[in-house]
Amino acid sequence: MGFNLKEILTATMVLFAVIDIIGSIPIIIELRNKVGHIQSEKASIVAIIIMVAFLFVGESILNLVGIDVNSFAIAGAIVILFLALEMILGITIFKDEQPETASVVPLAFPLIAGAGTMTSILSLKAEFETINIIIAIFINMIFVYSVLKLSRKIEHIIGKSGISVIRKIFGVVLLAIAVKLFTSNIQGLFNN
Repeated sequence: MGFNLKEILTATMVLFAVIDIIGSIPIIIELRNKVGHIQSEKASIVAIIIMVAFLFVGESILNLVGIDVNSFAIAGAIVILFLALEMILGITIFKDEQPETASVVPLAFPLIAGAGTMTSILSLKAEFETINIIIAIFINMIFVYSVLKLSRKIEHIIGKSGISVIRKIFGVVLLAIAVKLFTSNIQGLFNN
């Protein structure tokens, strides 16, 4: 169990790109306008619980259905690839139902701790120490909480074009991470 700053930074960047809280600011603002209030604290705490729980029991669930972590990581790399393409090209591949309320459910799951995040967590677990991933989750949740609290101010400061540029930059980072996850785990599949 080793604390590794490089792993923490990499895992933090991966989760930051996948969660894409900056790109979600327009959705957050729309939710806030519809219902008047967003429960930032509850959404952040529930998202942490979901992600940490999945980090620990996700692999057991996979073993229960007979899937190894390398296979899941490869599947995750493919999902991350599509998320990256969405961010870079500005297209919608994954179609989520539009939430009607700003309760914990649409914010914590699936907006923050969605399928891409869960896949990324298990993909990271195939390569990184658990403690480093947990620290990365907490760093991201501090950032997510801040964005939820300050979403209106952030939108005014960055503007729509600024948010678009940030999404594209993180899309390219995510694409590179997807390629790395795929190549390192495909080797692991054949070495077993």
